Order: sequence, then structure tokens, then C-alpha cells
Amino acid sequence: MKTRTNFGLLPLCALSVLYSCSAFYLPGLAPVSFCKEVKEEGECQTQIQLFVNRLDSVESVLPYEYDVFDFCQDAKESRPSENLGQVLFGERIESSPYKFNFDEKVECKKVCTKVYKKGNKEDGEKLDFLKRGMQLNYQHHWIVDNMPVTWCYDVEQGQKYCNPGFPIGCYVTPEGNGKDACVINADFNKKNSFYMFNHVDIKITYHSGGDEGWKGARLVAATMEPRSIKHEDENKPACGGTVPMDVFSTFDSDVKITYTYSVSFEENNAIKWASRWDYILVSMPHTNIQWFSIMNSLVIVLFLSGMVAMIMLRTLHKDIARYNQRWDLRDVQRALIYLQLHFLACLGFLSPANRGALMTCAVVLWVLLGTPAGYVSARLYKTFGGEKWKTNVLLTALLCPGIIFADFFLMNLILWVEGSSAAIPFGTLVAILALWFGISVPLTFLGAYFGFKKPAIEQPVRTNQIPRQIPEQSFFTKPIPGIVMGGILPFGCIFIQLFFILNSIWSHQMYYMFGFLFLVFIILLITCSEATVLLCYFHLCAEDYHWWWRSFLTSGFTAVYLFIYAIHYFFSKLQIVGAASTILYFGYTTIMVLIFFLFTGKTIYLLFFW
Repeated sequence: MKTRTNFGLLPLCALSVLYSCSAFYLPGLAPVSFCKEVKEEGECQTQIQLFVNRLDSVESVLPYEYDVFDFCQDAKESRPSENLGQVLFGERIESSPYKFNFDEKVECKKVCTKVYKKGNKEDGEKLDFLKRGMQLNYQHHWIVDNMPVTWCYDVEQGQKYCNPGFPIGCYVTPEGNGKDACVINADFNKKNSFYMFNHVDIKITYHSGGDEGWKGARLVAATMEPRSIKHEDENKPACGGTVPMDVFSTFDSDVKITYTYSVSFEENNAIKWASRWDYILVSMPHTNIQWFSIMNSLVIVLFLSGMVAMIMLRTLHKDIARYNQRWDLRDVQRALIYLQLHFLACLGFLSPANRGALMTCAVVLWVLLGTPAGYVSARLYKTFGGEKWKTNVLLTALLCPGIIFADFFLMNLILWVEGSSAAIPFGTLVAILALWFGISVPLTFLGAYFGFKKPAIEQPVRTNQIPRQIPEQSFFTKPIPGIVMGGILPFGCIFIQLFFILNSIWSHQMYYMFGFLFLVFIILLITCSEATVLLCYFHLCAEDYHWWWRSFLTSGFTAVYLFIYAIHYFFSKLQIVGAASTILYFGYTTIMVLIFFLFTGKTIYLLFFW
């Protein structure tokens, strides 16, 4: 148990930041007012800037920049500054050629025309890449006033779903079966053909500020509808046509694609600017499923609590009263770490408008929390009578971060080879290494210095110097069966919530049920601790005193079930194709499982040790 590592605090950071019931906009994300005419400088803006982000797919883990595809590009391209979290997540935001002013209607305006000449190798490669994107259902992600441009459409039972992205196009198989978005239009019926969504109808909804005390208007929604239109005359495009823009699989003739767009505006003062994301979140109702999960988990917790209470009150009451001493680990400052993370969450770091803040917060806290990591490691190591303190500190600072960085670097090499936007630039990798070795490692040594200066934690009971012989154990009190059984109940409490988390990561769905997540997190800790206490108590009753690693592995084995579920999710829920995407999925999943294993194992071990 001597290799306690500060990188193990990353899941604590990520989970704690996530476990906030609500979030609001940060002061730095102040609302922007728009108007037709600017009367005073700085009063409002007239032009609405549309930005484009990376394109991703549920069938591939590889995202790509907008420029990689042969779309229309802004002549004066600009990129807003990106924080560390955005770079690590692979976001690449840039300006678009779609220009329009506030409250000025635009009808079928041409953006550009792309021509692909038959026999031209470069044009053939560009067209093939577009076809590949349509076949894998790659999605655009556009941004207006720091909120996503959504595609809202009807689903079953009269409900409406708003997707913060829309597809490049769709594909009809040689058998005539339409894939993905091709099922929405009966005109998409040519076999072995692609249909390009080359026209978008953008609708901007705004809230006028006449009665609110501010001038101009504020945007509260941005929706769009993609359409496939074959423009006969590129100089006079007609967006009322019904003939779709089809592209055959074989490149037998020249292909000409004209991109157009229309913009309309609508006033709606019923929608407040602060709640303008609600229409996206309401379209994803899973509340009933969440409450069922919570009730199921509470039943497990009540059962375990009753068992633990019976043992504590009837069996261990005298021992606790006899040996109870005040063992204070406040120096570890665990509670302070939790409070800091929840405070950051309440400040709005969960706001979807504040892109990349979660990962930035995670990296910063991992770097700065090297001191408590080194302190706890040194204090426990001294308590266990360890003598190789230098090795202990080095392992604390380097072992787990090194394993994760090596895995991460290999995944990044694959992304580099594939030309994905998720590939982290070399300069960013150097910056992370500088943070690790320049700040985190020295802070770990500093914490270890103070930890070794403290006296060893005194045990409340006397132990024999000569170990007793352990009698023959039954099957259920042996280490492996107990460890395997110990992870089942905690996993049963989280697997439903895990489904939505994996959807947000791999299916690019927006996660917002942080209140439920907080409850599940508390239930997970309670269940892990109670299950571990019960099983280890039974082992002690069987005169098996080797509880150290058993307590760590019993709760940590929940991560093994998490990995098994991730495998099931990959084969049953995802449609990922290609060796590179498969390797990336399991590579990143391994990182998450390792962090979860260390988090649950170390937390419950410290509780059981206490």
C-alpha cells in the first residue's frame, strides 16, 4: 500500500466536479446583446458569428477538424483561444463562412461551390473522404453565441429530440436500405448512393430586452434543419427544389456541390437567457430510469447498513469502547479537497458553455495536490515500518502517472497517424510533462518531507510480534472469492448511471443529471465501505488477519466489473468500426478503469484502516 499516487486523485477531481446538482454561467461568460443598428459603441453587436467545431461520429472514435473535410471555408479564418481542457478533448473551434446580421432574413444564400473533376487524383481523394464521413455518419457541431446549433426532430410518442449536431449526409446501401438520416426522406432511394446535406435552414430565437432593463436582444436558441438540394444553377440557387444532392459511389463523372443557407429570426420573450439550454436537456428525459436506479441502490444500502449495524452494536461494541482513541488525520485535508472541488463545481465549471473547464480543472488539481499525496504516502509508509523512503516517494510521484501517460501517449500516436483532431500537439505534451516534473513531483517530495517528520500513527491495540498460524479457511472466506463477491453490490448500484456516462463519452450525448450522479456517488462509497467491512470482518472472525490488501482489492474489484461492462457496451451499444477506433476505445477505457480502481481501493482502504 505504499504507492499512493497523486494521479489517483484525478478521478476524485473529475467525479467531485461532476457531482454538483446544478451549474450556472460564470461571470466571464456574460450575455451578449445584439441589435440591428449600433447607436453607442459597446452597446450591442450587429453581426452574429457562427463557429464550427470538430466533427465526430458514433461509429468512430476519431474526430476530425472542419478543414479536413472539403467544406466551404472562411476567407478570413480566425480561431478563438482554447484552454488546456479543450486541447486535451480535441476541440478545434474556428470561424465559418456563414455570415449574417441580427434580425436580417437570409434566403438561399450561396456559400461556395465545390467541383470534383473526374480523373483528378486529389479531387478523388477529397470526395472519397467526404463519402467516408457520410458512411460513418460524421456530425457537424456549430456554435452561435457560445451555444450549440441544434437539429430538432420528432421521435416516438410525439416527443421532440434536439441533437447538438447534424450529419454531413447519409448513405443508401446497394440493397436499397437507407442508413441513419436517409430514413427521413423517401426521395433518398437510389441504391449505393450518398446524399449530401448541402443546405441548412437556420432559425435564431431571441429575447428582447425592453422589459428586462437591458438594451438590444439576447439569443436564447439556435436551431437548424439540414436539407439535400441539387442546385441546377450555382449562381442562382433555388432552395425550394425537391431533387436531392446525390453522389454515386463510383466516380464516373464530375461532381459539383453548391452549399447554401437560409436564416430566419423569431422573438420569444418566454425563454430566459439563463435557461436557454433547457430545451436541449428536456428532450432527453431519463428521470424515471434514474429514480428506479436510486431506489434499487438504496435497498442494497439499507440491507448492508443493517448488517454492519448489527455487527457493530452486538459484537464490536465492547471492543470499540475499549480501544476507542482519537485518531485524527485532518492533516491529510481530504475534506478540504472535497470542499474545494464542489465549490469549483458550484461556480459553474459544469456549464456546457464553459468548454474544457472540467479537464483544465482536473489537470490543475492533479498538479497542485501532489503535496497531500506525498504526505499521506509518507505517513502510511512510516506507520508500516518502511525504510526505503526515497523509493516510496518516487513511486508515489511517478508510477501511476507514468503508466497512464504511456497509455495516453500510445493512443496519441494512433491519433497522429490517423490525422485526427483529437491528437494532442507536441507542445501540449511537453507542457504536461513540465507541469508533472516541474510542479507535481517537487510538491510530492515536499509533502513526503512533512509526512516523514510526523510521528508514525499509533495503533490502538497491541499486536503480537510473532504471527499466528491461520487455520484452514472455507471457500467463502478465502481471498479470491471474497474479493470477487465484494465488487458485485457496489457495481449494481452504479451500472445504470454508468450507461449514461458512457453515452456522454462515446455517443457524444450531453450529460446533465448531476444530482442523480451525486446520489449514486454517495451510494457507491457507502456500499463499497459496508461490503468491505462485512467481508473483512468475516475473514477476521475466521482468524485470517491478512486484511490489508484484501480491503483494498475488495472495493477496487468493482473496477473489474466496470471493465466487463465497458466490453459489453462496446459490442452491444456502439457501432464502432476499424482497428484504430477499437484500440482507442479500449486504451482510454483502461485508463478510466485504472483510475476508478485506485480511487475506490484507496478510499475504502483508508476508511477500513481508520
